[in-house]
Amino acid sequence: MTMTTSRATGASVQRADGYAKVTGAATYSTEWPLQNPAYAWPVLSTVARGAVRAVDDSAALAVPGVLAVLRPGAAPELQPADDPEMLILQHSRVDYRGQVVAAVVATSLEVARYASSLVRVDYTVEPHEVLIDPDSDELFTPTTAVGNPPASDKGDVDAALLAAPHVLDATYTTPPQHTSSMEPYACTAVWDGERELTLYNSDQGPAITAGTISALFGLPAGAVRIVADYIGGGFGAKAFVRSVPVLAAMAAKAVDRPVKVMATRQQMFSLAGHRGPTVQRVRLAADPSGRLVAIDHQAISHTSRHADFVEAAAAVSRSLYATPNLRTGHRAVRLDVPTPGPMRAPGIAPGLFALESAMDELAHQLGIDPVELRVRNDTDVDPSTGRPFSSRGLVECLREGAERFGWAGRDPAPRSGRQGDWLVGTGMAVSTFPVHMAPSTATALATVDGGFEVRVTAVDIGTGARTVLAQVAADELGVELDQVTLRVAHSDYGMAPFAGGSAGTASWGWAVVKAVRALRERLDQHGGVVPAEGLEVTVDTTADLAELSAYSRHSYGAQFAEVRVHVHTGELRVPRLYGVFAAGRILNPRTARSQLLGGMIFGLSMALHEDGVLDPVFGDFANHDFAGYHIAANADVADLRAHWIEEHDDELNPVGVKGIGELSNTGTAAAIANAVFHATGHRVRDLPITLERLRPGLRGEPVG
Repeated sequence: MTMTTSRATGASVQRADGYAKVTGAATYSTEWPLQNPAYAWPVLSTVARGAVRAVDDSAALAVPGVLAVLRPGAAPELQPADDPEMLILQHSRVDYRGQVVAAVVATSLEVARYASSLVRVDYTVEPHEVLIDPDSDELFTPTTAVGNPPASDKGDVDAALLAAPHVLDATYTTPPQHTSSMEPYACTAVWDGERELTLYNSDQGPAITAGTISALFGLPAGAVRIVADYIGGGFGAKAFVRSVPVLAAMAAKAVDRPVKVMATRQQMFSLAGHRGPTVQRVRLAADPSGRLVAIDHQAISHTSRHADFVEAAAAVSRSLYATPNLRTGHRAVRLDVPTPGPMRAPGIAPGLFALESAMDELAHQLGIDPVELRVRNDTDVDPSTGRPFSSRGLVECLREGAERFGWAGRDPAPRSGRQGDWLVGTGMAVSTFPVHMAPSTATALATVDGGFEVRVTAVDIGTGARTVLAQVAADELGVELDQVTLRVAHSDYGMAPFAGGSAGTASWGWAVVKAVRALRERLDQHGGVVPAEGLEVTVDTTADLAELSAYSRHSYGAQFAEVRVHVHTGELRVPRLYGVFAAGRILNPRTARSQLLGGMIFGLSMALHEDGVLDPVFGDFANHDFAGYHIAANADVADLRAHWIEEHDDELNPVGVKGIGELSNTGTAAAIANAVFHATGHRVRDLPITLERLRPGLRGEPVG
């Protein structure tokens, strides 16, 4: 991949992979041309809890073109693993409806799919439970909540709640949500003998996957190669190994030929990790001026019977607002569901819906403007750790966002705006996301023809990583972009973190900068002349990250929404949604704006549509397709604007970036919900905001 433009960081450069994608030249994971490929189709459990008693595959094996049927007791053996979701077909236990219990391998996709329908699975069925009961005796405190300590406690929260003149106590809920990337799971597996494996995988973290698959199949380090040149989105679902690449590798081993597997949209609802539902109680105590004297944020979520992944919804309250008394906690219940997983801004997106809705309720109770309430509770140090922030542009975002949106002069009274049959309201909320960085390697090369090549196991899942990393390299080299060839997404380029946590550019970019600077030093040692064999350097940023100063690092934003609710039909529209963000250095305005707008649409979809409905009778997600699980469409997106402030932070990384992929998602749902309250006078505390939940507001019932 060679860039063909001459501008570097800070310039609005077109995506390096844009032409390949729109012309169909980009090769995705099941499109690699291979000789004589076979296809595997999974058979999924039709019970939510129990065991496979017997599998009758005789009818399937009789179909011409069927090569094998994999099932418990007749499948390649895997090594033990921490995550049972990978250990498919290794046991007869059924932990959730939609679990892989068999698979058909055939010479064509059509034959594999047809034959899978002939496989008969007999089960021992046990009673199941899939719905959260907040009062359940089986609630437990997890050891971690998406990498966060499960609880925090500072000061005397109970005493502050009792003594404060103003207390807000409310419970908010969010449903299960699904990542819904455009491309489902997809993988092509190719064995070279018994000891070397290549996976063309739709993968957010090729270097990590290579190590995981190597251990799973008992292979030595370096024996597994992952190629993820192009993937159609991920949003967290492809950050860790689940069943599809494992099935592809198992099937290819069983039939001794390349095997392709692609999950259907319906299968993704059980095979991919979902965002777990939350039940959150938020208590805020404030003095008459609106300054918080206590925050208590407690969250409940679910996880599976066989592994713990708990949504860290309360963790966001630990660092956002100043308060002398702060308590947060997480509890979970193990149910007969697939193990949840990371979904864009895990924990923080549902957590901010609760916290920022509560802040809006408190502002209304106190008669203080919602923007001003947040300004009054700004802080220079992280309330939970006492560490100073490396930079904190929150107030500037609030002020500029209010000005751009036209917040001044807003009538704060609920149900005060009406245009014909439409109730009109405005609302706002804060966005935030922590700065994550992880060690990475990168290699830089100089060639005798005057060109440069940079290799890093980064993945461009649609963020523009290919483009901005090439810009970073060109800037450091002091050359034109078309002199830099950037190679990404192959695990043999070296260890690198997955594309997630908004950490990609910060992590990979640091390694690219270090590699290019080392290459320049080597060039200087050769008098600026590249020797005939070329020059190559490889670096690792592990030691550099270990030396980071003890700051609290976060991105911030302020989001403003206008909503209209039809007084007779309950139709809800969002004609305006604005955001202003502080996210360090912006390397490419074009790709950055795309990310910010995409995150806002993600949050709008969370607010208005997305609802994974667990069926208590059958034990699965009842709406397991896009006909029933709704996501935002073009008609939902009107005047959408994203801006950012200039923010320079010397305590981040050599690139000066914080990450933006998840930031704008986090506050959107609360901003819309707060606008709905302003429009209707009715507080909706349960997402999504459906017609049924709006009806009390349309009837003018008391504020909830």
